[in-house]
Amino acid sequence: MKTLKHWSLTHCDDSRITLSVENRHRLTLHVLEQGLFRVSIQRGGNWALDRTWSIAPDRDVPWEGRSRDDISGFTLPGYTLTERDDVLEIATGRLRVTVHQPLWLEWYYRDASGQWLFLASDRPTSAYLLNAHGDGVAHYQRRFKDDRYYGLGEKAGPLARNGKRYEMRNLDAMGYNAASTDPLYKHIPFTITRRDEVSFGLFYDNLSSSWFDLGNELDNYHAPYRRWQAESGDIDYYLFVGDRVLDVTKTFVRLTGKTLFGPRWSLGYSGSTMHYTDAPDAQNQLMNFIRLCQEHAIPCDSFQLSSGYTSINGKRYVFNWNYDKVPEPKVMSQAFHDAGLRLAANIKPCLLQDHPRYQEVARQGLFIQDSQSDAPERSSFWDDEGSNLDFTNPATIAWWQEGVTTQLLEMGIDATWNDNNEFEVWDGEARCHGFGQPVAIKHIRPVMPLLMMRASMEAQQRFAPELRPYLISRSGCAGMQRYVQTWSGDNRTSWQTLRYNIRMGLGMSLSGLYNLGHDVGGFSGDKPDAELFVRWVQNGVMHPRFTIHSWNDDGTVNEPWMYPAVTPAVRAAVELRYRLMPYLYTLLWQAHADDEPMLRPTFLDHEQDPQTWQECDEFMLGRDLLIASVVEAGQRERTLWLPDNGRGWYDFASGVWYAGGQQITLPAPLEHQPMLVRAGAGVPLSQRLAHSDARADDKRELRLFPLKGVGHSQGELFEDDGESWGYKEGNALWLSWEMTCNADSINLKFNVRGDWRPAWSELHITLPEGETRRLTIDGVEGNCWALK
Repeated sequence: MKTLKHWSLTHCDDSRITLSVENRHRLTLHVLEQGLFRVSIQRGGNWALDRTWSIAPDRDVPWEGRSRDDISGFTLPGYTLTERDDVLEIATGRLRVTVHQPLWLEWYYRDASGQWLFLASDRPTSAYLLNAHGDGVAHYQRRFKDDRYYGLGEKAGPLARNGKRYEMRNLDAMGYNAASTDPLYKHIPFTITRRDEVSFGLFYDNLSSSWFDLGNELDNYHAPYRRWQAESGDIDYYLFVGDRVLDVTKTFVRLTGKTLFGPRWSLGYSGSTMHYTDAPDAQNQLMNFIRLCQEHAIPCDSFQLSSGYTSINGKRYVFNWNYDKVPEPKVMSQAFHDAGLRLAANIKPCLLQDHPRYQEVARQGLFIQDSQSDAPERSSFWDDEGSNLDFTNPATIAWWQEGVTTQLLEMGIDATWNDNNEFEVWDGEARCHGFGQPVAIKHIRPVMPLLMMRASMEAQQRFAPELRPYLISRSGCAGMQRYVQTWSGDNRTSWQTLRYNIRMGLGMSLSGLYNLGHDVGGFSGDKPDAELFVRWVQNGVMHPRFTIHSWNDDGTVNEPWMYPAVTPAVRAAVELRYRLMPYLYTLLWQAHADDEPMLRPTFLDHEQDPQTWQECDEFMLGRDLLIASVVEAGQRERTLWLPDNGRGWYDFASGVWYAGGQQITLPAPLEHQPMLVRAGAGVPLSQRLAHSDARADDKRELRLFPLKGVGHSQGELFEDDGESWGYKEGNALWLSWEMTCNADSINLKFNVRGDWRPAWSELHITLPEGETRRLTIDGVEGNCWALK
């Protein structure tokens, strides 16, 4: 690659500064927000890909993508420009960049006192590189000893990314090692750097395969550096500053689009296994799941049909029902609905070469095309070869949506499970329609799953416009949170996977994918033993997505009742999730409305506590619950660090209070996973329910965990019918409270907003055992509050 060195200022306007580099290339520096700048380089003055599908600061992008020249949705605050001695300085009130000669950038931020402090720097020796003969770009920054790196979405291994090299190349990584396998399913080229009292985000809006080196590589001729390199496309990155890591994550979500607010039932237990739909009597197996949930008193809200329902001679064919296995899909769907359960069906974007409709689809030109011929491109897929649908073709989108509607939704299926959508097309020059502007697949591979899930979502919305859609997708890129819930793919059964999936989920959450979970019990490998299964369920119920799903090499199936001796422990964990449903649903609302992560590493809310930056197996569920999952065999106690929050923590089960900033050991018998609550919090709880049904959810408790001594805190509960768009018109309940504590009393005040009223009419207030202070509610002593 050739280093870019010499530049000259050619143009500036209200929001951008343009440089000519090497008299050939164009570097543009956009000032988008006070603390958000964008740097882009156009090779020869032109974009390699002139569109983006990830940047959505105010609304969703057009189907054909958002022009890279579009800067709408940003406040464009203006800037000051200073020139001196071949150096440019561009500054807002929050962020400042210095452009040096030869080309490298140096970044400063203004702190609360008004002082400018160093933030980041390119590598002064060769910062920007382009392949002189076509594809390939790279960007180098300085790497400093005290940097902490996070992000990159779904990655194996530790949560901190320091010292590692990672690749972005969507793969179907069946049975991956959660501690080491790379790459995996998703493409999120976004890092968070924590330095001293500040953090910054760096997002490369490039959709080709790429690599991040965060300290693995050393070169004697350069100071320590970090590298991003892509096989094709453009250098186009966004740098933004935040006081905290949380600020950076929230800014990234605002940049790439808000989290989908799905229905409440999407937070319930979702059953799934390949075993049922692969069985010759799949419909009987599936119907039996309803009976077994009832027999074992396991709450459940949905079931995910694996792809076996589409099979012909053991292979999978999207939009094809195997009527020998499932003779009456509508009857089956109705049985699930009668039991209060919804159905999601697995769909795949690749048609095997002997698919009954392959020739029809090929004639219409709906596949990605081979680079050397007029034939569809063919790649390996599910024990054969097949062709991937081209979702940059409007005709393909229409074909897909017709299939979703007639073969799924009209059969009673409620949601789409968009799977095996990594688009492993390794002929990089394979041609895509590009909405009328042909483009090579190497530039947009991760966009294909994004457009696939969007096509599925719009089909669901047209079919049932009164209902909020629920979709699942395994693969995707930055911005996929706008459409789907996701999970960490086909994990392998082991204690190591349980431990490192926690870190993987936290990495995704820091990278803007808030609504996520893992295949509980492990997807591949032998079945989990009873102890591992219980611990995995206890951990899984504390994630936004809770699904027990398996393939299992040994032919077994993971089910809540698979070990009768521990079924009571499994049931208790699932029941606890349903008790916490009002809290979880409020978190989902806050993720959508306020861009708040649902899963949070302990440091996210406790940056002042150095111990929270150490790798650990604990995590926060929202701001109030600290989850201490048991991730080692034979463990019956759990030692953990309580973050120093200045207020302390309560054991949720016992009500015992502990000071923060210390290590404690709690009992963890097999039937119990330790969970602590931030002092000052109130946790809304439901009754035991068979499934999430707003009409039957007629009892509500607010369990208070008051501050010790004097202090003030607040909280929020969101409620609605769980499935409609009524909240947009104020048809929801926003219930907020303030709690003021002193030596003698705990005083609670409520504020109600919204027109919707739930099935419950009274809120019962409970306190930890041993709490003797007087409780007043809106100035009246008592323990019950009536909703009017």
